[in-house]
Amino acid sequence: MTVLGRLLPLAFRLAQPLARVKRGVSLGVRGAVFEANGRVLLVRHTYAPGWHFPGGGVEPGETAEEALGRELMEEGGVGLTTRPKLFGVYLNRPASRRDHVLLFVCRDWTREREPRLPTLEIAEIAFFWPAALPDAVSGGTRRRLAEIVDGAEQSADW
Repeated sequence: MTVLGRLLPLAFRLAQPLARVKRGVSLGVRGAVFEANGRVLLVRHTYAPGWHFPGGGVEPGETAEEALGRELMEEGGVGLTTRPKLFGVYLNRPASRRDHVLLFVCRDWTREREPRLPTLEIAEIAFFWPAALPDAVSGGTRRRLAEIVDGAEQSADW
């Protein structure tokens, strides 16, 4: 791992408190991107453990759908072909009592480009069967998949 690769997780942890002070509430988006056969796209970041839905923060002047489209392209080379369906709004208490996540289900998309991995942000991307997820899938991602795929009761917490 490069020096920059080692410094990125530290920089991310140091920037979070500043972002919390600067913004009253933070808003992020995540996309549950499904292939036609039912497999779901997950990413493994360089700065956080586990597998997650692709996504990130909504920037000033950007709609949530624009942020989702940008993040899906950046992280997975995925281009949306129709509007994604908003599945839920969650409070991400482990991150902050001010952090909210909008989860979209994306079934209509194309692969615009093959991602060149690893990058400074993304270590791996892969499609998984929801019934055969790797052990390292984050708890929030695992719970959301149970809600989407299995019809589990939807929570207000990520």
